Amino acid sequence: MLDRVLVLSGLDPCGGAGIAADIETINQFGVTPLPIITTLTVQNTQRVSEIQTVDQDLIVKQLNALVEDIDIHVIKIGLLSSIEQIQAIASWLNENHTVILDPILKASTADELLAPDSLHALKQVLLPKVFLLTPNVAELERLAPGLNEQEAVKSLPCEWVLLTTTDASEKMIEHRLYHQGELCERFSYHKLPGDYHGSGCTLASAISALIASKLDVSVGVKRALDYTYQTLLNAKRIGKMQYHPNRIRP
Repeated sequence: MLDRVLVLSGLDPCGGAGIAADIETINQFGVTPLPIITTLTVQNTQRVSEIQTVDQDLIVKQLNALVEDIDIHVIKIGLLSSIEQIQAIASWLNENHTVILDPILKASTADELLAPDSLHALKQVLLPKVFLLTPNVAELERLAPGLNEQEAVKSLPCEWVLLTTTDASEKMIEHRLYHQGELCERFSYHKLPGDYHGSGCTLASAISALIASKLDVSVGVKRALDYTYQTLLNAKRIGKMQYHPNRIRP
């Protein structure tokens, strides 16, 4: 029986990021995605010009309909766009859920996606229910301002944190995996030229699929990182700006 991952994320009409990236990635690992859209966007490879939040009551109805029929354990969360959404989803989650959160605060085009009050709600009510968090350097700084990296990670209530330095590196990217606030592994890759649309979604979704496949976290993270790097090596340009990761496995 194929396993499954519940995915809550935004819709990117150009297909590079968000729910499209999640579905493509999870399918590549033989795992079934169960997608629920949290946010509609007006965007392309150059910019995000508008977002529209999906009503939280509709999201909860979809969640309840799914669990009436399907056992759900692994949940990947991407873009959330309102306090009400964050609170409703956090209230719905329970101790049997393994939650992987990609804390999307800005688009890769640098457009703001999460307001400060929603960020506060995310930190207070959702982070305590997250098993594995995948921030970049800027996101970690916003989640735990004024602290150095070690202190920031320790201040977060997540069992696992995978920090990527993509946004703060010039030649080499280091991904640092923390367990209960302690650094346990480092993974290094050469930084590729160009800008990529949806690499963070790809990584978090690959980790989710591999955890759903019962891999240990450190093994799943390494395989997901290798897979994501290959999608960037083979990236394609369909618009004027950012490249799309090529998520089809050879």
